[in-house]
Amino acid sequence: MSSNPFFPGKPVLPESFVGRTSEINYAFDQIHNRSHFAIWGGPGMGKSSFLHKLASEQTWQEYGLDPSQGIAVIVNCQNIIPFTPAGFWREALRLLHDKLDSEPKLQAEIKLLLEKPTTNDSLRQALRKLGRKDKFLVLLVDDFDAALVTNEQYTETEMETFLAQCRSLAVHAEESQYLSMIVASLQRLSELGPKLNPNASPWYNHYLFQSLKLFTTKDLVQLLNSIRPPTLRGEIMNITGGHPTLVQTAGFFLYRELQPGSNADIKSFAENFERDTQQIFQTIWDRCNPKEQALLILIALLDMEGHIKEINFKLSGIGRILTQHERSLIKLEEQGVITSSSLETGKFYPFTSLLMKKWVIQEILQTPEQSIRDGEKEFMNLISHRQVNQVKEVVTWLGNNPEKVKSCLDWIAKVVPVFPK
Repeated sequence: MSSNPFFPGKPVLPESFVGRTSEINYAFDQIHNRSHFAIWGGPGMGKSSFLHKLASEQTWQEYGLDPSQGIAVIVNCQNIIPFTPAGFWREALRLLHDKLDSEPKLQAEIKLLLEKPTTNDSLRQALRKLGRKDKFLVLLVDDFDAALVTNEQYTETEMETFLAQCRSLAVHAEESQYLSMIVASLQRLSELGPKLNPNASPWYNHYLFQSLKLFTTKDLVQLLNSIRPPTLRGEIMNITGGHPTLVQTAGFFLYRELQPGSNADIKSFAENFERDTQQIFQTIWDRCNPKEQALLILIALLDMEGHIKEINFKLSGIGRILTQHERSLIKLEEQGVITSSSLETGKFYPFTSLLMKKWVIQEILQTPEQSIRDGEKEFMNLISHRQVNQVKEVVTWLGNNPEKVKSCLDWIAKVVPVFPK
């Protein structure tokens, strides 16, 4: 049995990485210039895989860089518990030290820095030593969000100092010519971190910003090439909506089911797929603020209204009102939760994945009255009192007709006709 080419729950191997061509080009333009880059995207959008791709020696060669000249290290801020600036600088130095086995003298000099208390000046000294050897550091920082929230050992003032030190090291220090810093976060850096000082440059304005979006159709065809028949591949594209983690998870379980000699079982695939994607939906939901959760509930209910003919009332006007909250909708779209398309009647916001819609509906129906009561304040801020009552009616109807709801949310039925017998 050949090895499974899909990687749910962990970074994709660089040699198996697909797509993101323009984003990689931007990143290497910044590395060439010893400049700095910030990528961001919602949970499961492939940020860690992207950083591992940038750290690959093969990728460096493809982009005309000498891997022996540049040293790429990946620091994960979530692994520094609790996060502190000293812990960050120490981790960066430690990883740099470990990458210098081919340069024992330089490695010994970095080791001496590690034997002292570490600060941003420790990394500055390390960069100076790299520069003398005609080398430079590419500091790839994953889960940078962890550095942008306080904890018991990390105050707001210390955060401001840390971010100022990062900016100074990247822009103003003489050693900045030996550093390219690339950070990954769940949101734009401009939406995170401390309050800005109106009399100073924003701490993040030395980064080139780029978001990681859903996979394109071209990327999906390449990624799902091992899935046969092509019609099955097409249904997986539709079900996942191109969300990287959903695609990797679906591909992983399908590949196993479709191996020669295996008794392909649609039920087994569906159970495994739904079980292993609950975590990503829960994470997405928990990261949404109350207003965004209320918007997702309204989008799910509007979609259900269009599919179940027995509902004899309409959520009139709500679709139009949604567009008045475009900023929140754009944020949800950028996180990979929903997509948008323009119709004659206005903009339409469906869920990226059928499974995400199903998860939201199930979340409502577990405690329908509680869901509406908890979100009523937010609903009142979004829609009129009359429309809130309409929402309550729809939720009540859905709660009283679980079988009809279940059949409407049955994504498996779309796959059965093209699933190998």
